[in-house]
Amino acid sequence: MRILVLTLLYPLPDNPGRGIFIADRVALLRKLGHEVRVVNPLPRMLRINEARRSTLRGVSRCPKYTPDEDEGVVCHPKYTQLPDHNVLWWTISSLRGLARKVEKWLGDWRPEVISCHTIWPVAELADTLARRWNVAWSATVHGWDFDIGLASVAGKHIRRLAGSATRLVAVTPRLAKLAPATATADDCTVIACHTSVGVDWRQPLRRYRGHWRRGKLEVLFPANPRRPEKRHMLALKACAELETRGWNVHMGGLANVPREMVFDRMVTCDIALITSSREAGPLVAREAIACGLPVAAVEVGDLTTWLPERCIANTATPSEIADAIEATLADPLDDLIPPTRFGEEYVGRALDEMFTQIRDLG
Repeated sequence: MRILVLTLLYPLPDNPGRGIFIADRVALLRKLGHEVRVVNPLPRMLRINEARRSTLRGVSRCPKYTPDEDEGVVCHPKYTQLPDHNVLWWTISSLRGLARKVEKWLGDWRPEVISCHTIWPVAELADTLARRWNVAWSATVHGWDFDIGLASVAGKHIRRLAGSATRLVAVTPRLAKLAPATATADDCTVIACHTSVGVDWRQPLRRYRGHWRRGKLEVLFPANPRRPEKRHMLALKACAELETRGWNVHMGGLANVPREMVFDRMVTCDIALITSSREAGPLVAREAIACGLPVAAVEVGDLTTWLPERCIANTATPSEIADAIEATLADPLDDLIPPTRFGEEYVGRALDEMFTQIRDLG
């Protein structure tokens, strides 16, 4: 099947960790035998504006086309968007205007379905192309659109685009429940992001071999500390609480590093600590478990559906998080098996079924 992937996030030459979960989805689709091309619209901005958010790093200097990891190139057309969602009609018009550029890049190639990842604002381009070519399109929500976007000034446009999609896809059941009334329950499908960890890094969960409350404890903060929703300060306070109990704590984060470096850190640390205020998965927790790294976290995303209760803090306070870390270290997760719905085979079957259904509808 010919599939055009439109995504707001995708790895860039200067930011290889950006949107890596979308790159995993593209690689999986190609592994299943689909012909996939990727368009990653980027906002026009000066280099100084990249400091506003870590996911914007490398955007201003990104060329129009970059090599794809598997085959071909990724197209990066530029659109205009003002900060804080000001002058929304300008953003909408700019996205819709990219349709001709995408057509020119594709040449005679036309997709059978369009897969759009995130709704605002890139789904404006997906909806425009779907109407021009008379093909079906799916909108996949990874978090922000429903957690934050619905309550923002762009909320009415997110509702409109969610209702225009042939199929609305959420990566967790929690996000599916937040789907606006413009999309019916029958049109919302839950397909998780699969866990993609190479065999070189996969290993059984490790036990802590140091001295209890006296030894060195390597804590991995598996996120960019600059992103406010990751609550890096809360993680620091939890580590400070551990030090009052006798631990010698060393904590490091992951700021815009290649995936191989992420996995290298996961196989060398003692525990991963997740303190985010909002997450879809988080996917990084499953990746850590696959690399043999125990995980302690606050209650966020879908962690409570598969991670043992002792690994999750009752409240997001330094003391409770420190208790969860110690409980995780004291009682290893030898029997932890992540649900099959996160596996590559399960997700692949779900994607095949979904795309076949919407292609027939289109």
